[in-house]
Amino acid sequence: MPLRTILIEDSETIRENLIPTLAEMADALVIEIAETASGAIAALDRHKQDWDLAIVDLFLKEGSGLGVLRAAQDRSPHQHMVVLTNYPTPEIRRRCRDLGADGVFDKSTELEAFFDLCRSYGV
Repeated sequence: MPLRTILIEDSETIRENLIPTLAEMADALVIEIAETASGAIAALDRHKQDWDLAIVDLFLKEGSGLGVLRAAQDRSPHQHMVVLTNYPTPEIRRRCRDLGADGVFDKSTELEAFFDLCRSYGV
């Protein structure tokens, strides 16, 4: 069964490249896309227990991925949140983990590790 995924990313180019790659490399099916923090929180709420993976960018059209992480701290154990960002500084990594992120990855240099983690959730 594919990983039901909510993709929280405001870059259309990144979404266009990431969605098919997620399907191929991690058996992930994107069930909803959000470009803003409020849209992401609404999507997570709308799908309640129906999502397995949320991929969160930190800098969104409105709001921050940190607010999305904060809003989803009470998610079920089978639901994983992974941050994919261009700015994975040590401080950002710490803050994301403190807010419950299961992983934080650099979009330009850590994609292999990102896909490895996503694949592990489907096992």
